[in-house]
Amino acid sequence: MKVSDIINELGLTVFSGQSGIDKEITGGYVSDLLSDVMGHAKEGQIWCTLQTHKNVMAIASLKDLSAIILVKGFKPDEDMAEQGEVEGVPVLGTTETTFEIVGKLYELLK
Repeated sequence: MKVSDIINELGLTVFSGQSGIDKEITGGYVSDLLSDVMGHAKEGQIWCTLQTHKNVMAIASLKDLSAIILVKGFKPDEDMAEQGEVEGVPVLGTTETTFEIVGKLYELLK
């Protein structure tokens, strides 16, 4: 499944990184602890978090993640959004809680 499919199926907002919406998603990862994501996320996964700063983009790029979903109506800091454009990593958003969006994401990806 592609990032664009997830955007459409879940009604996500695209904040930045539009050039990466055709990336394939291989799974998902959920954590707000950057060191956890750096140590355990896998290439191609979509990451759900409430972290909104530029360091999130550094981890996403390092791990070659397909996209980031910000939960609970959080919006990316300006420098995070800019880095999403530079890296081609879509920064997406939802007003749903992590629990709600991850359940839906799981159903789509299983």
